[in-house]
Amino acid sequence: MLQVMLVEAFADGPCRGNGAAVVRLEHPLSDSTLQDLATSLNQSETAFLWRHDGCWMLRWFTPSREVPLCGHATLAACVALGHWGLLAPLEPIPLFTRSGPLPVQLHPAAAGELSTAEIELPTQGLEASECPGYLGRLLLDAVGSSPQAFWRSKLGYAVVLVAPSCLLDTMGCLANQLEESEAQGLVVMQAVGADAEQCPMVLDRRADYQLRFFAPGLGIPEDPVTGSAHALVAPYWMQICCRSDVVGWQCSPRPGGMVCERVEADRIQITGSAYRLLEGTINLDAPPSPMGWKLP
Repeated sequence: MLQVMLVEAFADGPCRGNGAAVVRLEHPLSDSTLQDLATSLNQSETAFLWRHDGCWMLRWFTPSREVPLCGHATLAACVALGHWGLLAPLEPIPLFTRSGPLPVQLHPAAAGELSTAEIELPTQGLEASECPGYLGRLLLDAVGSSPQAFWRSKLGYAVVLVAPSCLLDTMGCLANQLEESEAQGLVVMQAVGADAEQCPMVLDRRADYQLRFFAPGLGIPEDPVTGSAHALVAPYWMQICCRSDVVGWQCSPRPGGMVCERVEADRIQITGSAYRLLEGTINLDAPPSPMGWKLP
């Protein structure tokens, strides 16, 4: 049997934010078994943890494929380790992944099932580019605004900026209309003005910007709250806001947010809350993988 927990990441209560399953392995399993489990658990990502040589190894799978980086499932993994008594509050440790070691730290326990934690994610520069014509027309129809700026990134995500006046939260899902070049990840973002009637709040702070994220190429039509997307765009908003930390909100149908702070030129610390929704065991009789886990 395997320990499993369902965590609502970047949320302050149940049935909000981005759900992630966290599975603790007793030994490494084959990639096909991990994928089958992720497909059955059917969360946007499932995090698999394995203790090896005194270190925690971490991998992430969507229902259809493995992904190289996932913020919300890393936050969920940190919270699960703490609840299982395997990580003490304020004990900084790295989780070793295919994107390198990711430092995490659990805050002292909050009331009930709610926890707060910090994770560090890599960030990569945005490269200004020309917005594809079809995408400009699509956004004009969807939110009544032509793109104000467009970038690409080495992470594979495309990023588009729209006017603050656009009703981004009521925009429909764009997944089925994206071409291959944007299907691996499209961030649509906008500033949140200080005079907004209902400014989203994260950890008692007002949001500086908000975004939506679509990734049908990864098997995720729309991701509710995406840590890797915020880590990517946070440096842009830090420059706009003239601060080393900003508050990001994701106005998806299951919204949530995080505080982003630059800790190094290429790393962003993300602080968010998470709610432990469900805990149990998986009945699985699978042999150890003879290949182990190939991590850098």
